[in-house]
Amino acid sequence: MALDKNQIAKRIAKEVKDGYFVNLGIGIPTLVANYVRHDIAVEFQSENGVLGMGPFPFEGEEDADIINAGKQTITTLDGASFFDSAFSFGMIRAQKVDLTILGAMEVSENGDIANWKIPGKMVKGMGGAMDLVASAENIIVAMMHVNKAGESKILKRCTLPLTGVGCVKKVVTELAVLEITPKGFQLLERAPGVSVDDIIAATEADLIIEGTIPEMQID
Repeated sequence: MALDKNQIAKRIAKEVKDGYFVNLGIGIPTLVANYVRHDIAVEFQSENGVLGMGPFPFEGEEDADIINAGKQTITTLDGASFFDSAFSFGMIRAQKVDLTILGAMEVSENGDIANWKIPGKMVKGMGGAMDLVASAENIIVAMMHVNKAGESKILKRCTLPLTGVGCVKKVVTELAVLEITPKGFQLLERAPGVSVDDIIAATEADLIIEGTIPEMQID
């Protein structure tokens, strides 16, 4: 059974380690803050100038002045700080962020990412993505495995304009967890009830499959 967006975020939250500074991109990545373990200390950063983001607010408790880079209302944790975007991008470019979690339209087998433009369609813009992918050493992509037309977004080569080259380390989709190795996409985990054949059928790129592929542990 394919995961929903919250379950993808839950799986990615397992990649967040104690003491990490983490940047969350727009879309599925913003949900990760809701699922990080409570027994670890993590600082979530948003490039519009927030350090110390918490989970999304409950309905009726939103503060329109406290938002993330995607203009969604957020909460902040004790000790959170606010600063201008120049300072925020200085933090990013100085590689002070331990983990970057981004959405994507396409990812290629050598770690290229396309997530800012679809020719002929209205897209919000690149935001801070190009700075993030140029500076970060640990990038995880949260995305759907196929597009609305049912076409694979896990590709041998990206077809859309690139945001970054050879920068993605891992991809988590509704079907699988994939690691990008020098030889291409290696299948690490599959969604509960999803077979390896299902994942192969939904993937344009070749997959490295070694041994028995375990199911993702979500809870």
